[in-house]
Amino acid sequence: MDSRDTDWDGVRLHVVTGKGGTGKTTVAAALALALAAGGRKVLLVEVEGRQGIAQIFDLPPLPYEERKIAVAPDGGDVYALAIDPEEAMLDYMEMFYGMRRAGRALTRMGIVDFATTVAPGFRDVLVTGKTTEAVRRRAKNGKRVYDAVVLDAPPTGRITRFLNVTQEVAGLAKVGPIKNHSDLVSGVVKSPETAVHFVTLLEEMPVQETLDGLAELRSAGLPPGGIFINMVRESLLPQAVLDSAVKGRFDVGELTLGLKAAGLADGADAAAVAESLVGEVVEHARRTQIERAERASLDQADLPRYELPLLADGVDLAGLYELAASIRNQGAA
Repeated sequence: MDSRDTDWDGVRLHVVTGKGGTGKTTVAAALALALAAGGRKVLLVEVEGRQGIAQIFDLPPLPYEERKIAVAPDGGDVYALAIDPEEAMLDYMEMFYGMRRAGRALTRMGIVDFATTVAPGFRDVLVTGKTTEAVRRRAKNGKRVYDAVVLDAPPTGRITRFLNVTQEVAGLAKVGPIKNHSDLVSGVVKSPETAVHFVTLLEEMPVQETLDGLAELRSAGLPPGGIFINMVRESLLPQAVLDSAVKGRFDVGELTLGLKAAGLADGADAAAVAESLVGEVVEHARRTQIERAERASLDQADLPRYELPLLADGVDLAGLYELAASIRNQGAA
């Protein structure tokens, strides 16, 4: 098994959150592949019922069971679990009351929907409980079943409430199995074995939501992880050129000469092509300037950062492996 050092040695539960549209599920899947590389066994869990894992790995909808979905680079396996709250409730009934059959009857009566409507935090206890059980689980030989668990969690705006299960059930149960169960979950989630990673883009709204989410997370005593900046576009021009373009000092004549020298256009055509390119250069320069400002905003988070490239051909299975390699190369896994 690969024994490389990473930024998150000792972390066994990697919670991945982010504003909608930032590629949260993609990053969670790539992180799972990266963590499994070199002979490890990793479980990738989703809790929102969207079957996002199945879609990104180009698989049929996943059942409520842990099943192998991918082989990681240099060996290693990625398993996946799409948690269904009703099935999690049956597990709960069996684990604490030995009442799985009765639980099925209650499920048919809609008891899960009733319970989670009366106490919305209970649903989160069920799904986080199933996840943390996988983190704690050991084989008969005493070894951990999974080297790491990656949780594709709810969006940033809901992540603290989702993970802060002890407080969520405080009004539901002061003692008994539910309270004990939530304490077990909280013991894992708030431990050094857990890290909550944020996925963002270099845009104002996702960056601000990341910073707000981090502040809320820290206030609740939950462990922040790293920041994954997704879909980063490489700047193709020198910084001096970009600065000039933003200030309206871009030299069209120089661009025209450059086009001619490269044999890309001649005569009047070169001037026309240069004029059309100027707008693209200025837009690129302004976007780059905004991205620099957003990176500076993220500095205040004081957390490790990882930049993942925008994939020109979109995120397919090959793209996932490319992102996983980038995550490994930056020391996140």
